[in-house]
Amino acid sequence: MVPKKEISMFPDMGKWKRSQAYADYMGFILTLNEGVKGKKLTCEYKVSETIEKLLVLLGTLDRWIDETPPEDQPSRFGNKAYRTWYAKLDQEAEGLVAAVIPEDKAAAAPEIAVYLKEAVGNSTRIDYGTGHEAAFAIFLCCLCKIGALRVDDQLAIIFKVFDRYLVVMRKLQKTYRMEPAGSQGVWGLDDFQFLPFIWGSSQFVDHPTLEPKHFVDEKVVNENHHDYMFLECIKFINEMKTGPFAEHSNQLWNISAVPTWSKVNQGLIRMYKAECLEKFPVIQHFKFGSLISIQPVKP
Repeated sequence: MVPKKEISMFPDMGKWKRSQAYADYMGFILTLNEGVKGKKLTCEYKVSETIEKLLVLLGTLDRWIDETPPEDQPSRFGNKAYRTWYAKLDQEAEGLVAAVIPEDKAAAAPEIAVYLKEAVGNSTRIDYGTGHEAAFAIFLCCLCKIGALRVDDQLAIIFKVFDRYLVVMRKLQKTYRMEPAGSQGVWGLDDFQFLPFIWGSSQFVDHPTLEPKHFVDEKVVNENHHDYMFLECIKFINEMKTGPFAEHSNQLWNISAVPTWSKVNQGLIRMYKAECLEKFPVIQHFKFGSLISIQPVKP
């Protein structure tokens, strides 16, 4: 079925938190969080055919950015060329998804394509935020549900696919000067992302030398970002923002004072639930269908 919005008023939030969708989504995030624990981006893991196809899909989105240069316009933010780029995805999404999933599951393409289109930002507001990021995680979760991705794809889902997705999103954000959606400014964790901080902190659990206090050191970031998603995020922040880190990224600065990575990881999961998954302005845009269901969890 084609997914649609179900959370239209604040009281509907209870329906979301009791839903199969919420349980499946959190389960997916936490399973992957366990899977990457203590592992580097550069470690050995299996890369299946579906993973390869997803990388081709993301490569296509990347190429379209190159083919759609930003327009000259008076306002600095929200370049209108993004809408041209988005219109192409809007048109092609079903075909892109159909090329990734097994032929016998072709009927699921229209439903899953909705989440791909939701995962790259909003073409009206030319903004991007954690709700869009969540849609990409839901897109991947759907691929698991139909059996296109399997349990042994876990590491590749994050280290190959999600990592490549982040590269494309950063390029979109930079090229079209996208606005942060629902950003809390200096009080938020990051203008655009959240999940790579969760999974990225899990990668560091029990690391012999690197502690949370080290990620504010640019030398550490530059030497280790190829191995750790968390540091890739910090590197991008350092490229995009000027001034003292403690001022432009206050929440992350505070996190650097937490003694262990496992405490950071647990704290970020709690914060993600509170700041993203329990916030009506984020959840009102979520869409529910047969794969990601608003029905209550069966007892």
